[in-house]
Amino acid sequence: MVSDITLSGQQANAQTSANQRITLAEDFSQFLTLLTTQLQNQDPTDPLDTNQFTEQLVQFSQVEQQINANQKLDNLVSLSVNEGITNALGFVGLNASYISSEISYDGETPTPIRYSLDAPASTSKINIFDASRTLVFSAEAGKTKGTHDFTWDGTDLLGKKVPEGTYSISIDALNEEDKSIKTTTVVTGRVRGIEQQNGVVFALVGDRAISTTAILNAQTPTDNNKTDEGTDAPET
Repeated sequence: MVSDITLSGQQANAQTSANQRITLAEDFSQFLTLLTTQLQNQDPTDPLDTNQFTEQLVQFSQVEQQINANQKLDNLVSLSVNEGITNALGFVGLNASYISSEISYDGETPTPIRYSLDAPASTSKINIFDASRTLVFSAEAGKTKGTHDFTWDGTDLLGKKVPEGTYSISIDALNEEDKSIKTTTVVTGRVRGIEQQNGVVFALVGDRAISTTAILNAQTPTDNNKTDEGTDAPET
């Protein structure tokens, strides 16, 4: 599924580790001040139990080690994310194909749609809806089991061009018993940028963000990679 980008938590995690180190340093300073004061004012005939101070020192040491480990993990995550972003930059400017029920239409370019049926269908239609779930396009779809290709030219039910935006796809296929057939849709869109959220790298397509792990393939845009508008291409 497609996810919207939200604020990344990576910087927040790093800041949390830094704040924890500052807090620990302040607590340790207060502990040493308290320890020194108690030692200076203890009764020589009844000295304080040093085991308690030793246990507290050990606890401080363990907390410090944990904070250091967290900071190192944050650094490793940052390095991994940076490497992922660097690798994902190769998608920018390409036409990426990914599993989704949403397409990003730019208002001009015909949009290729690939869909598959898990079983033969007696009836099959491809329906496209706008952001308000209003049906804008409908056409007969392939009925045989397997993969089919379709290209939507961006027109509505009256043959008029629809505005650019995000549209959703529904393949409504029924078998001879009028039971729904499971379908999967793969859409293609131009990657315009890269973003990361909480350690996950996303490719920006239109106003949506797609995890790069969901991208099946990517191709260099060409003028001759468009299929006939509104027709079912041969099965693959």
